[in-house]
Amino acid sequence: MKILYLLFAVLLFLFQAAPGSADPIFADTAECRSQGNFCRAGACPPTFAASGSCHGGLLKCCSK
Repeated sequence: MKILYLLFAVLLFLFQAAPGSADPIFADTAECRSQGNFCRAGACPPTFAASGSCHGGLLKCCSK
């Protein structure tokens, strides 16, 4: 039974996400976030307006 704990720990180690392995940062996404805005798929919330695009034009940059 002790081998199961070791196997579980090894599997968690192998499948953990490495830093920086997520989606690449696009220039428009970095610009949107640097201005304090956020990216969102679909429409922006009611008190926000779309001020540009993110993720290569797939998402909208929402600003106050």
